[in-house]
Amino acid sequence: MKVLLDTCVIYPTVMRQMILGVAAKGVFTPLWSARIIEEWQRAAMKLGAEGVAQAGAEAAMLAARFPEAEVRYSAALEERLWLPDPADTHVLAAAIAGSADVILTLNAKDFPRNILAEEGLSRTDPDGFLHGIWQAQPDLVAQVAADVLTDANRLSGQTWQMRSLLKKARLPRLGKALS
Repeated sequence: MKVLLDTCVIYPTVMRQMILGVAAKGVFTPLWSARIIEEWQRAAMKLGAEGVAQAGAEAAMLAARFPEAEVRYSAALEERLWLPDPADTHVLAAAIAGSADVILTLNAKDFPRNILAEEGLSRTDPDGFLHGIWQAQPDLVAQVAADVLTDANRLSGQTWQMRSLLKKARLPRLGKALS
């Protein structure tokens, strides 16, 4: 299965680590475009120079870890598409160009199911998506989550509990399932 990741699911660190940790285990193939990565970089500006540098380094590591993930699309493809928010048509164009099955996003209202269906796509949110994978492969998702929790504790200098970390990362169903 090919899954196009919207910027809103790449920007939050814990969410990104969970999604891409599961992808690295071979459960699905992640996709994104250069523009999606650029949006992530711009969003990181809110965190100052350190945040920009960190996002740049993480984007470079993602490109190395998933060299086939970046898809390209023509301007003509994007121009023929319509979504309620025109600023999101590039996401749909990337999904079509990459032959994605699903768009993973937090912005359900910006990706109406009927429009996506016309292009052979669906959308889902990260919590439901990861929870579904957990139901099919609980040990795999639990191991990824344990690694993310260890990383969060190390980097933050705090002691996080799985449920509270994933709830803060907008993955409450998964957090409850793993607790």
